[in-house]
Amino acid sequence: MSIIENAIDRLRRTDLPPRPTGVPSGDRLELQGTVAHRRIALDLDALRARGEIPEASEDRRFADYYREIKRPVIARALATDAKPEARIILVTSALPADGKTFTALNLALSMARERDVSVLLVDGDGPKAHLSHSLGCDGEPGLLNALANSAVDVESMVLATDIPGLEVLPAGKATEAVAAELIGSARMAQVAARLTALRPRRLVLMDSSPLLVSSEARALKQIPGQILMVARAGKTPRQALLEAIALVDKSKLYGLVLNEAHEAGGQGYYGYYGYGDSSGQGGQGGPAG
Repeated sequence: MSIIENAIDRLRRTDLPPRPTGVPSGDRLELQGTVAHRRIALDLDALRARGEIPEASEDRRFADYYREIKRPVIARALATDAKPEARIILVTSALPADGKTFTALNLALSMARERDVSVLLVDGDGPKAHLSHSLGCDGEPGLLNALANSAVDVESMVLATDIPGLEVLPAGKATEAVAAELIGSARMAQVAARLTALRPRRLVLMDSSPLLVSSEARALKQIPGQILMVARAGKTPRQALLEAIALVDKSKLYGLVLNEAHEAGGQGYYGYYGYGDSSGQGGQGGPAG
């Protein structure tokens, strides 16, 4: 069995933690399986202003781009013979500023539009927590808190959003020195198993730290069943990309998202290439759709 399958088996043989209590009055709750989730609203205008999602005029084009990325990922995650970890997708990069968090957020928004699945967007970049900050939930408990306390049910820290089909798990709080140890612990496999066990059609999309500058990312790469590598055209050194690819299990490396890969006509922004595509031809991938 894989580490996720083993963890799920242990979860099934033990009682689940009690439903969370003490949610501040006035917060709306959404019932997801057996856990009530507090709901937050995403400020799409602020996200656009900061360049976290594309301009409204670009939505349709970017929607087409991200369909090229998400459809094979979803198909692999929900295949009849797929293991639970196939529904855990890690978005990472070799170096900072490659567009990793932009890709994770917009891919999550695109996946949330699918009728047959839901998506949980996890901020796995504990030291930086850029995704949590962008979504306005950087003060909330999250992944690191659940890892630090085995008595805590990680589901109680999942936040529903005002976008149907999209949930968020913030990074939570821990010192940088402790974060790597928590993510590399056996508890991480248990937490991942809990996130996939509750609903069989939930996709867990993790935004991680860059592989070459973070021990957290190198620990986290053991958890997912699928890995998407993000690179920035003309910026990410080829050697850095090759070194990052060498760090991951090739059977999990499912695609390369090339940020700012402009087409000859000047209209392209993202390129998506399935790993091992020797033709050098790939579909286009990009935000929100």
